[in-house]
Parts: sequence; structure tokens; C-alpha cells
Amino acid sequence: MSDLIWLSDEQIAKLAPFFPKSHGKPRVDDRRVLSGIIFFNRNGLRWRDAPGAYGRHITLYSRWKRWSEKGIFARMMAGLAVEHGEKGAVMIDATYLKAHRTATSMAAKRGSGRLIGRPKAGMNTKLHAICDSIGRPLNLFVTAGQVSDYIGFRALLSSIPNVDWLPGDRGYVVDWFRDAFTYEGIRACIPSRKQRNTPVKYDKRRNKRRNRIEIMFGKLKDWRRVATRYDRYSKIFLSAIALAATVIYCL
Repeated sequence: MSDLIWLSDEQIAKLAPFFPKSHGKPRVDDRRVLSGIIFFNRNGLRWRDAPGAYGRHITLYSRWKRWSEKGIFARMMAGLAVEHGEKGAVMIDATYLKAHRTATSMAAKRGSGRLIGRPKAGMNTKLHAICDSIGRPLNLFVTAGQVSDYIGFRALLSSIPNVDWLPGDRGYVVDWFRDAFTYEGIRACIPSRKQRNTPVKYDKRRNKRRNRIEIMFGKLKDWRRVATRYDRYSKIFLSAIALAATVIYCL
């Protein structure tokens, strides 16, 4: 099939340092299995519908589940992102991702801990992201849809590199948030809300470049498994997002 996805030898070489060591029996071909996992996440298929060229679907599922639970795909994205060495600016933002009804049961016992909320827009998950000046994601974090942007950002705070500027949207304009970076020499570039009595000065030209993080969100949502959440467990869903970001921006 001409529309199948296959990783090149160069791409596998980039990812190989993050692979866990195999114990005992050697693993099935990494290139074939990872290519199948990417094809599955890109197109939002059921595992049993994976093309036969990638081998047994149970092998793809087993590798995906084990490596997701170990955080391998998240480490791939974070490790490759560090190599870019951003020093100019990083951007912050958050977006909503729709949760399919198969991903959750809102019952208290079974639905807890899945990071799926029910705000006005329906059941969804919120993705918080930090990206560099050209829109490449540096770190990602997921929360329930109704959780404040500040809570998600606190989880990403330690991963912000030493840069000059931090553009953001109006949701991050509160004083304590802007002052938190003063002692590190990072200047926040965030516009004021309309109801604020004292407008905040900011660099309008630099803030316009924040559209790159919106473009990044759009590219991630081109992957069916990211745009609609089918996974019950948040760690596996975050792995799907990290894998998409790795393929789009790091390979």
C-alpha cells in the first residue's frame, strides 16, 4: 500500500537512544512496529484494523501499551526538543480536546483520575503546552477540561528554559503570574483583559508571533487519535500527543 507510513533508518537512529533495553528474547523489528503505531495514531484506527504489512496487531498494541505506561514516547519528545536549545522566547497556551464517550464513564468509581471534565462544551480534556519561538513543543501536560490554565502551567513551570521573552494570551495576564518570572530575567509579553483598570504594556509585534503555538495545536489535531480522545487512561493519551509532536517536529 502506497499510503503506509514507514520510518527511515535516519529517523530510527534518532529515536533509538530512548528505546528501553530488551531482556531475554529480542524485540520484533522496531522500525516496522513503530511505523505501525504511528499509522494507527495518525488515522485513528482500531488495532485490529492495522494493515498486515505492520505485522500482528496484537504486537503493535502490546508495544504501544507497555511503552506508553513507561513514558517512553513522552521522553522521546522531551529529549529531542532539548537539542534545539531555544534561547529567545517560549510561548504558552492551552487547548481543548474532545473526549469520546468510550473514553470515560462519569461514574465516581470508574471515571475518577482520567482527567476528563464536563464543562459547557461537553466532555473534554485540556492540553497545556510550552513551545519554542518557531512553534516546536518543548513540554506537554493534560488536565480535565474545567481546570484553570494556571494549574496546568504550574506543572510545566520547571521545564521553561532560560529565555528572554514569554508570550501568552490574556488568560495569563494576572500580576502574580507575570511577576513570577521577573527574578529570572524573563519578560512576559501578555495583553491586558478589557475589564482591567490599569492596562499592561506589552510588545504587540512580538505577541503576534504567538500564532505559532496555535498552528502547532492545529497540526497535532490533524492526528485523529489526538483530536478525539478514545483512550481511557490519561498517560496513554498523553503518549499519543507526544508521539504526534515527535513525528511532526523532531523527525
